[in-house]
Amino acid sequence: MSHMIKILGRASAINVRKVLWTCAELGVDYEREDWGLGFRSPSQPEFLALNPNATVPVLVDGDFTLWQSNAICRYLNDKFDGPLLGDTRQQRALIEQWMDWQAMELNTAWRYTFLSKVRQSPDFQDPGQLQASIASWTKLMGILDRQLQASGRYVLGDQFTLADVVMGLSVNRWLTIPFDKPDYSSVLTYYELLREREGFLTYGCNGIA
Repeated sequence: MSHMIKILGRASAINVRKVLWTCAELGVDYEREDWGLGFRSPSQPEFLALNPNATVPVLVDGDFTLWQSNAICRYLNDKFDGPLLGDTRQQRALIEQWMDWQAMELNTAWRYTFLSKVRQSPDFQDPGQLQASIASWTKLMGILDRQLQASGRYVLGDQFTLADVVMGLSVNRWLTIPFDKPDYSSVLTYYELLREREGFLTYGCNGIA
């Protein structure tokens, strides 16, 4: 019996939007359920049975369950024979390299700034830690700017890949949150290029940081 993929997670969460944009690029139909901030708590036992980390998104494909947004994006590309992970083993390795860099380095850098300026959490209002977060984030965005200058179009050249899905959402967050930023011209050019894609307009630069 056929079934439709389910994506569990609120549509405003950046990692859920990453998966939804991937679905849009691949033409994947899915059902989505709201879980997370403002909706059902992912700490409920039924959700923890799917993801013990109590984080969104979670993908349910029949009797198969998967968490971690980058893993979900890769799974979807492979399941639907997508073009978003390159044509060779080396291309895929480079795409995954930048996806992992975004998840491990870039996300870590902007977390304090996001919680301070967007969520306005009282636990993230230390001026020194905020400036350290901004400085680290700025340094890493400089690395991305130089990569885009060298690649000339997308993160890894002329071909749009999953590296651009994850990086595009980070660039949108960078440009949306207000603070003084260097003039990273290649990042700005890249952002305008991504705005030509319907999936980015819907799930990336849609007014949500």
